This record gives sequence, structure tokens and C-alpha cells, in this order.
Amino acid sequence: MLTAYKGPKPRLSFWQVWNMCFGFFGIQFGWSLQMGNMSAIYEYLGAKPEEVPLLWLAAPMTGLIVQPIIGYLSDRTWHPRWGRRRPYFFIGALLSSLALFIMPHSSEIWMAAGMLWILDASINISMEPFRAFVADNLDESQRSFGYSMQSMFIGAASFIAGFLPGILVNWLGVSREKGSSGIPQNIMWSFYIGAIVFFGAVLYTVLTSREYPPSPSHDKEKPEEKKENMLVEIFSAIRNMPSQMKRLALVQFLTWPGLFLMWFYYSTGVAAEIFGGDAKTNSTVYTKGLEHANATSAILNLVTFLFSFTIPFWVKKTGKKQTHFFCLLIGGLGLITVPFVKEPWILFVNMSMVGIAWASILSMPYSMLAGSLPAEKMGIYMGIFNFFIVIPEIIASLFFGKIFELFLSGQRLTAVMIGGILLCLAAIVCLILVKEKRNGYASPA
Repeated sequence: MLTAYKGPKPRLSFWQVWNMCFGFFGIQFGWSLQMGNMSAIYEYLGAKPEEVPLLWLAAPMTGLIVQPIIGYLSDRTWHPRWGRRRPYFFIGALLSSLALFIMPHSSEIWMAAGMLWILDASINISMEPFRAFVADNLDESQRSFGYSMQSMFIGAASFIAGFLPGILVNWLGVSREKGSSGIPQNIMWSFYIGAIVFFGAVLYTVLTSREYPPSPSHDKEKPEEKKENMLVEIFSAIRNMPSQMKRLALVQFLTWPGLFLMWFYYSTGVAAEIFGGDAKTNSTVYTKGLEHANATSAILNLVTFLFSFTIPFWVKKTGKKQTHFFCLLIGGLGLITVPFVKEPWILFVNMSMVGIAWASILSMPYSMLAGSLPAEKMGIYMGIFNFFIVIPEIIASLFFGKIFELFLSGQRLTAVMIGGILLCLAAIVCLILVKEKRNGYASPA
């Protein structure tokens, strides 16, 4: 068994932190293409709007299963050349890139759903260790900066990926016409490019970053006990979660359903309710509406990229939880007002507000959490923390389709508004429940 490195960690330079976080650019590039286009791909292949949440079930289910296992395994991995987390970055990137190449060739809904299961499992193999990687390699004083750097790369990748289908049409002459599988050619080529970017960015981090070697313990784990011990340790970690993790878990439990509702319905809602298109009968207008929604989502991520640079400043001025509170509140208001938009250009304002929240969501919970976790179990606890992202998505995937059908009368953007309300509730819970040490003392909340 391996224990975490416990020696002092020197401050890393800007470029050292850049190198260790750059792989997230590739991960998010592939993830953004999936999040921005999968609902539309399902509808291109004949899915009804109320069926879309259930078809997204792959994402949370794979996260629920894969992330704690990968966290457990990476906590116990060490190779003199590859390190602790980097083997998982590489394997996940290779599998994800292959899945991104294959995805746009799905000709039936069941094929697309099956490929989404494979793609999400592969992305999770890369993504989960990256959260622990920052906590492993950075001193507490630099962790906010490290997670903000991750947010910056996530925003930059999502910005480019959001514009990519439109760029391929307008700049490179790629057609919007459907290919043999029924999926537009510009979306197909976007996935091909995403596969290359994903693998290349992760490989860069693997080759340019190093990890602190763990110290071996005197305990020898028998191979035949490994599976049982893994399950025992995962459940033990769940039972013994630090109190700060429990508070942040509730914030996450409210935050992420709001984001999922946006991802489920925002792009197709803009295409159908603001542009007046239809995936079957008026697919050209529908595709243009989808491209506009992706463009506004790209601006969301540009704001995330830019605002991430300011997060350390706001943390220093107001603290981590107050920063997260205000960011969530701003993003929630941005989503709540989407159904009332009449002019498509106003959506750039709405999504800019969500971009502020997204920058904080990607950094502040992990920064607030890392200091309360035991270093030798950083990976497994980061994987368990993901439960409070994926469990609400599972609930939304299983039940929101029926709610949408029975109560929302097919209004996709009303679902987006509900997501905004949930973000505002998460902001209030964060302000009231989460504790934070300022100048050596815990805040009273």
C-alpha cells in the first residue's frame, strides 16, 4: 500500500501549474462537444424531447461507478516514470479519442446512447485524477490558483468547441447537410477534431509534469483481497466523510441539476422556441438555432476563461464561500431570465452571467474541499465527491422527462429556468452552511 507524499511542497511557477493543468483543455474540449451536441444528435436520430433526459443517463451512471474506483486505484498507483495519476490521464484520453471518432457515425438512437456510455466512462478515467492531481502537487496556498487555472482551460476549450461547428461551415466550407448517419457533417468533423485535441492536450501534461513519489507503508496487500478492500474502503470513506465535505455535497446536489437542465434543453430550446426550427421538418433553421445556442455557450465559456483569472482576487477580498455564493446567484439569475428573451443576441448576456457561475463551480468547491481531506485518500474522496454531481443527474435523467411531458407542455426553456432557481438555492445553502477559515479562524456560518 502507498501513502501520500507528506513533505513540504515548494511553490510552483506559473508555467509549472500551466503544464499540469493543460490536459484539462483537451478533456473539456471533448466534453463540451458532447454536452453541446448530444441532445441535438438524439433529436436528429428521432428522439422526442421528453426522451432526452433518460438518454443522458450514461453520463451520471458511469461517473457514479468509475470515479471512486479510479480514485481508489490512483491513490494506490506509483510508477517511477508515469507517476500516480498520469497513467489514468493517458489511458482515458486514448479511449475517449477513439469514442469521439466513432460517435458521429451512430445511425440509430441506441447506437448513440451506447457510444455515450463508452465516451463518458473514458472521460471519467481521465477527469477524476486531474482533481486529485492539483491537490497532490500544490501547497494549500496555491490550490485556489491551481483550480482557477483548470477553470481557465475549461473555459477556453469550451469557448472554442462551442464555435467549432459554425467555424467549420462559415470559414472552411463544411456542409450542414446530414451525412449517411443522419448527423450534420459539420458536427461530425467537430467530433473528429475534438478527438485529436483531447489526446494531444492530455499527452502534453503527461510528458511535461511530474509527481511527488509516495512513501511505501509496511502493509502488504494480498492480491486476492484487493477487490474486497477496495469496496470496503470506498464505503468506509463514504461513512466517514469530513463535515465540510457533507456541507459542500449539499451545495453540489443543488447546483448540478440546474446545470443538467441547461445542458438537456438550452440548445434545443433556443433552436425550437426562439428560432422556430424543428429537427425533422425545418432542420436548416433548427441547425442555425443550434449554432447560435452553441455560440452563446461559447461566450459563456469565454467569460469563464476571463473570470477565472480574477477568482484569486475575489477569494482574497471576500473569501471562498462568499465568492461562490455571488457567482452562483449571478448564474442562476442568468438562467431564470432565458425564457423571457425575445431577441437572440440577448442570450449572450444570459450566458455570460452563467459563465461567471461556471468559473466558480469548477474551482471553488474543490478548493474549499481539498484542505479538509486526508492526503493519502485524496483520489478516492474526490471520486466520492463526484457522487453529489452524478446522483442528482441520475434523478433528473430518470424523472425529469416525465415532469417535462406532464407539466411543462414541451417548453424546453421553462426547464432551463427551473435550473436557474436551483442555482440560486445552492448559493443560499453555500452562504448559510459552508464553513471557511479566514486568517486562521473558521467563519461562524
